[in-house]
Amino acid sequence: MVSKWEKVKRAIGLKLCYYVPTEIVKDDYSTLRSTGSFSDSASAVVLSEPAVKGRLRLSKSFSKSRSSQQLCSICLTSLKPGEGHAIFTAECSHSFHFQCITSNVDHGNHMCPVCRASWKEIPLKTPNTDSVPGKSRIGPGGWPSHNNNMMTVLRRLPSSPRNSSRHVTPLFQETEPAIFDDDEAVGRTDMASKAAVGQTENNSARMIDIRSYPEFSSVSKSTSCDNFTVLINLKAAMSSSMPRAPIDLVTVLDISGSMAGTKLALLKRAMGFVIQNMTSNDRLSVIAFSSTARRLFPLCRMSESGRQKALLAVNSLVANGGTNIAEGLRKGAKLMEERREKNPVASIILLSDGQDTYTVNGSGVIKTQPNYQLLLPLSIQGSSGSGFKIPVHTFGFGSDHDASLMHSISEISGGTFSFIETETTIQDAFAQCIGGLLSVVAQELLLEIECAHSGVLLQSVKAGSYSSHITGDRRSGKVDVGDLYADEERNFLVVLNLSPGSSGNETTMLKVKCLVKDPFTKESLTLKGEEVKIQRPVTLTGEEVRSIEVDRQQNRLQASEAMAQARAEAEQGNLSDAISILGNCRQTLSETVSAKQKDRLCIALDMELKEMQERMKSRHVYEASGRAYVLSGMSSHSWQRATTRGGSADGSSQIQAYQTPSMIDMLTRSQTMVMSSPDVRRLLRPNLSFSPPKPR
Repeated sequence: MVSKWEKVKRAIGLKLCYYVPTEIVKDDYSTLRSTGSFSDSASAVVLSEPAVKGRLRLSKSFSKSRSSQQLCSICLTSLKPGEGHAIFTAECSHSFHFQCITSNVDHGNHMCPVCRASWKEIPLKTPNTDSVPGKSRIGPGGWPSHNNNMMTVLRRLPSSPRNSSRHVTPLFQETEPAIFDDDEAVGRTDMASKAAVGQTENNSARMIDIRSYPEFSSVSKSTSCDNFTVLINLKAAMSSSMPRAPIDLVTVLDISGSMAGTKLALLKRAMGFVIQNMTSNDRLSVIAFSSTARRLFPLCRMSESGRQKALLAVNSLVANGGTNIAEGLRKGAKLMEERREKNPVASIILLSDGQDTYTVNGSGVIKTQPNYQLLLPLSIQGSSGSGFKIPVHTFGFGSDHDASLMHSISEISGGTFSFIETETTIQDAFAQCIGGLLSVVAQELLLEIECAHSGVLLQSVKAGSYSSHITGDRRSGKVDVGDLYADEERNFLVVLNLSPGSSGNETTMLKVKCLVKDPFTKESLTLKGEEVKIQRPVTLTGEEVRSIEVDRQQNRLQASEAMAQARAEAEQGNLSDAISILGNCRQTLSETVSAKQKDRLCIALDMELKEMQERMKSRHVYEASGRAYVLSGMSSHSWQRATTRGGSADGSSQIQAYQTPSMIDMLTRSQTMVMSSPDVRRLLRPNLSFSPPKPR
């Protein structure tokens, strides 16, 4: 009789791994050798329960790869043997948890999630159905199985004809419900009641800090001013002093054919980061679109089981087909509309690397100025009168995306547009965005301004992309601010007509207050700021010094207007005129009070305008990156919110004046994760192109 050790050595020679039962006979081994169900190209490693841990034997191929691959690329958890999980090593030498990879295969994916190599053989699972407890049975091909263990079966895939067109099996074959009301119930905690009883009373007055800065502190009593400017500054409370509200987040992801290879691999990694940083009270759903769109899973809480479900779904994505952005957004809006329950904060993230080939650029579309509003469902535009508006934060990936389309979608919905120039920054871009979304401390913020003196009238309110309104008598105005992240600021310039003073040496010009909703308690609050006053002496002694706070914000608005004018000229082909507009703005900024005091924002604006000039030096450069860079800058300044532009989202980029501490913290986590992961560093090699890597 052949000894057990001899049988193990023969198995290793065949590059097979299997259990060596305590009592094994020669006939069992012969049956194993003769079966055709297994090949030399792939190996399965099955970890038994602790009681049979000593029976495990590993193949040579797994022993070599184990030292260089410590994480399962699907669930991002350890591949360390001996933890009670089966490990599968594919023919391309990449290893995964058996449960993860079989679930991936069940969804129609027959390629390696890491290197995209097409497998000739795929793992299948068959549950053990022993009818008699404690007894083992022989599975397919004479493979011994045990209670509570999964069987590994390698099935050879039929080769397709050489001249046949490539077909990718659609993901998640289950039928979607007609109504997306199958979302998981929101988290039930007593945190809201604690906030309502204990924290609201103490923190409501500090939720928004309201400050005002007149352009000049004194104006002669006999002088009238037609353009006297007052800065209204709003700042949200720090994250440490206010609880943050849970979020419903829907990510709409482009998986068209152009996303194949490194792009899709890094997108999956970035989504893994998002999933891992959401809490059990946050809910997530993923919409994947190419020629059509599908919901991968309903809104579910990011508990431990929810995270695993989301990671498996994201890592099963396969890139193929065209780009139907409108369908992806329609499905995302439908999900938000029809959810049974709602978390206080809701947002949509849209990522695409191409141009819409159906609604905007389809064959039946007349080639005139495209109407990007067609891409966004009316329900989330806020124009339907329902008051239902979900911000869509868009991310243009690479040099081939339609920046004008992505910018328009974000502007209409109230979101921001980020330009991801290189694939290496996609995770950082997502990290910065969710760093803000996961720190909302104020909602439905409405700024109200009222003239407090008969000689003061409102001329205009410079609010960027925020909706503002001045009454017909010019005595009051409003600005719809919306949500604020923790530590986030908003600055609005109010331009007044100031008449000569009549009596007294002081004029009370404005009364300012904010209406805001606490996202945690859903309580509406009214917060009043101090009255805006200036001195009105008969004569001024000395020259009045202009407020640097007002000067700084005027510089921001002036730079933003120059960007818009330069972009309009560039779109007409007048690149030299566009460069000249930006140059004139830089010259004007250099002569301001802020520049003379070396103000940080003024310096950053100058650097940003210079970068835009560089990206307009030729038509080719402008089409490849200039347009997207300018639009991302315009989005950031008009909403006063941080965006990713160019090659970086961190402090090394040209301007990050709107980053909050929560965003910086999330960026730090992302960059720490990248530096500590060998697999990620391999994907982020500088010389790596967008083309898919060749199978090993």
